[in-house]
Amino acid sequence: MFGMAPSRGALTVKNETFHSVSLGREMHYRIFLPHNYAEVNRRFPVLYLLHGIYGKFTDWDTQSRLRHYAQGLDLIIVMPDAGDSWYVNSATVAQNRYEDYIVKDLIQQVDGNYRTLAVRESRAMAGVSMGGYGTLNFALKHPELFVFAGSISGAINAPTDLGPRQPDFQANLLQVFGPAGSATRTENDIFNLLKHADVSRLPYIYLACGESDPFLPLNQQFAAQLLEEHARYEFHQAPGAHEWKFWDKTAKDLLPVVMRRINAGSP
Repeated sequence: MFGMAPSRGALTVKNETFHSVSLGREMHYRIFLPHNYAEVNRRFPVLYLLHGIYGKFTDWDTQSRLRHYAQGLDLIIVMPDAGDSWYVNSATVAQNRYEDYIVKDLIQQVDGNYRTLAVRESRAMAGVSMGGYGTLNFALKHPELFVFAGSISGAINAPTDLGPRQPDFQANLLQVFGPAGSATRTENDIFNLLKHADVSRLPYIYLACGESDPFLPLNQQFAAQLLEEHARYEFHQAPGAHEWKFWDKTAKDLLPVVMRRINAGSP
């Protein structure tokens, strides 16, 4: 675990719990508030960071040096809990409406309780692995909500052929997406969504994947499709595997891009 002790002028770290109407249960998130949040009477942009499968809402803070990288940034960072949901409304468990939980409940909760700039141009999202997939899915299905979408080592074939490729995920994927050919799989296939998207409305997309990551070919394929569709994006591949060592380094590189895109307020 990385150091948790606050330093002088450090950002404020809080754990929050709220009732999600979409899920019908209490949900948790960790939030970083800028070092000057209590001292200035103004609003701040927000970055939502999504965890990976088998992860939890504290991962970004405990498994990376995000707290250090975020020092001095005029940015609120929100890290929600989402279990192993793939951030979608489950095909088989009616109460597991995790897409609605994020886009309806969580954003409303944060905007209603903190001094956020509650507009698309000041809202960004990024995630690792399952969270990278979730981020791209949100960007394509809800482009009106985010100006920036970052996918790090995105497991972007979750609704299509990830189960047959990695049988240990199969039971979870069947519960979330239903059987092969289900409407839920089609509705959450990001390659299909991109094919039919109005790219002029999409957020700026940031892709990163390690050269030893089994998801690299899929991320390269998605980057090629973004190029073909004339979407605004950047793609980074560098030495690294599907692990926090690579994700930590990428988080350091990603934050300045987020700040530039948020500050520019590009539509």
